Amino acid sequence: MRAALAALTFAASVHPAAAQAFIPVDEAAFTKLVTAAKGKVLLINFWATWCEPCRKEMPALAKLERDLRARGFTLITISADEPEQEADAKRFLTAQAIPAPHYIKRARNDNRFIDAIDPKWSGALPALFLFDRAGKKSRGFIGETDIPVLEAAIRKLL
Repeated sequence: MRAALAALTFAASVHPAAAQAFIPVDEAAFTKLVTAAKGKVLLINFWATWCEPCRKEMPALAKLERDLRARGFTLITISADEPEQEADAKRFLTAQAIPAPHYIKRARNDNRFIDAIDPKWSGALPALFLFDRAGKKSRGFIGETDIPVLEAAIRKLL
């Protein structure tokens, strides 16, 4: 899985066609994403096309990423859509100008996946998890998030 994830991430950065594919994320891949982002403040957004609050907050998350990228902030979005919804999810991310690579949850066991991310998380969407520069989870935001509160939490870690 590690080699496949690295190859897809590299391919997405070099070849535009590869950027069209979602990169699957399970528990191990999630941990590697967090580890790879050490040195940056990381916000991981779990969302789905069928989740209205998820779609509603995505433009604000994209703006935060653009505005704070130069200060060391990174946004990773992980779709919780089913395989038959991938095309809709890809169109949505493209319309929102969310940069590739794009990730999609593909866990063998949803409960184990959710517990690995945060045992307090029920799996409800949207779900945002904020990590400091050391890769330590700083805070979770479940459900509709007050963007100014989220931004303040991010800026505190920058």
